[in-house]
Amino acid sequence: MTRIATLLASVAILAGAGVAHAASVNDGVYSADQAKRGQGQYDAECARCHGPTLGGGGGSPAISGPFWAQWEGRTLGELYHFTKASMPADGPGGLSNQAYADILAYMLSVNHYPAGKAELPADVEALKTIPIVRRP
Repeated sequence: MTRIATLLASVAILAGAGVAHAASVNDGVYSADQAKRGQGQYDAECARCHGPTLGGGGGSPAISGPFWAQWEGRTLGELYHFTKASMPADGPGGLSNQAYADILAYMLSVNHYPAGKAELPADVEALKTIPIVRRP
């Protein structure tokens, strides 16, 4: 096998195993089903402070619209870590890793970042490879 064929075969294997990561949040890094799960979790755990439409309220900031500008140039891993370390306010870190990832997928959905086929991983190290950039 030539070097090019070997390289292409390796890339195909890694992509098929879900190891390849999207270039940014604009590349469909969560699934629509995951965002739907996240909406239910958001409604149960987050809406009481951040509002039913992520618009904020009662002293809690909006997590839609301009909120994303402060995260541009950072990664989903940083946002995941921040969220897990500080939310919900009455019990930070109290949700499962999957619940935090699902809620993050819902946040991306509401903010019009495109869905893809694969789910957003519930692993902070994997999320650190996905930069937050401005929507096109």
